[in-house]
Amino acid sequence: MPKYLVVSTSGNPDSNSRRMGRIAFDHLQKAKVNCEWLDISELGLPLCDADACYTQPAAQKLNASIEAADAILVATPVYNYDVSAAAKNMVELTGSSWEDKVVGFLCAAGGANSYMSVMGFANSLMLDFRCVIIPRFVYATGDAFDGDELKDKKVIKRIDELATELIRYGQALRR
Repeated sequence: MPKYLVVSTSGNPDSNSRRMGRIAFDHLQKAKVNCEWLDISELGLPLCDADACYTQPAAQKLNASIEAADAILVATPVYNYDVSAAAKNMVELTGSSWEDKVVGFLCAAGGANSYMSVMGFANSLMLDFRCVIIPRFVYATGDAFDGDELKDKKVIKRIDELATELIRYGQALRR
């Protein structure tokens, strides 16, 4: 039975990408699949220093969650036309644990112009770790939200579709 992970990479307590991740996680739970939620802002992760960082308990917990998952949704904010530094740090801390995973993306940004910004990150996962990248991702701007609620029905539908694709790809990978 495949295991699914939704990981929030935002440090903002009022994060729209985290809200998107929660919607996807709820979808996975309703589908009754083996899934885990992980919010890296709650872990107290060290910055990757290519040395002692890997022995830190938070880095080891993160690494174990990535290693155990077959398919992962990364919920990330987009800052300055790129995924969050925390998302990049997450990969640096966990490295080869990403090998042969299915990966999808939920991105929240302030504006519409950086909708392709996740592709450099996706290419790195694909080329460095042979991840299978789901060829659809969800990108939402602040206009899709009303306070702490995602109000854009099209974005909600796309999140559900992505979560369904994660299940489908995860099952195919395990065959």
